[in-house]
Amino acid sequence: MSKFPGLSDGKVTLRAFTQADIAPAYLGWLNDPEVTRFSSQRFRQHTPESCEQYLASFAGTPNLFLSIRDAADDIPIGTMTAYRNPHHGLADIGIMVGERSRWGGGYGQAAWDLLSDWLLANGTRKLTGGTLAGNRGMVRIFERSGMHLEATRKDHEIVDGAPMDIVLYARFAA
Repeated sequence: MSKFPGLSDGKVTLRAFTQADIAPAYLGWLNDPEVTRFSSQRFRQHTPESCEQYLASFAGTPNLFLSIRDAADDIPIGTMTAYRNPHHGLADIGIMVGERSRWGGGYGQAAWDLLSDWLLANGTRKLTGGTLAGNRGMVRIFERSGMHLEATRKDHEIVDGAPMDIVLYARFAA
């Protein structure tokens, strides 16, 4: 994983995810059907070993795996990833606010904006992100952060027994 300086805006702090972050709360988020309803994580049973393997997959890559923490109390509330392609100046960002008590409090937006702005200021020319269309909270984050709908994959996945579109968003550096 690339060196990451850590960032904070007073609401959230982003720092590199470490072995110590593979804790019961994190495993609980990954195995919570409500938290992962719109994520591919819903198809897996997560264990400490599977999480260690995932963390290890970032070693030696330009990609980032980050812990989102409430800046007020340093409690972990979620994670972010940035899969970066330095050859093309691209970064595909993902986020999971796993701590349900923090949903709707602006933590996801704050984390998204903090990482997006940092990436765009540090050599990324294009950010991308995608979600299932039913994930209205994520769509709002995309739109509030200045991303624009780039493509829709119609009826691409099945959620709760019904086909659902995937929406793909992008934002370019100024």
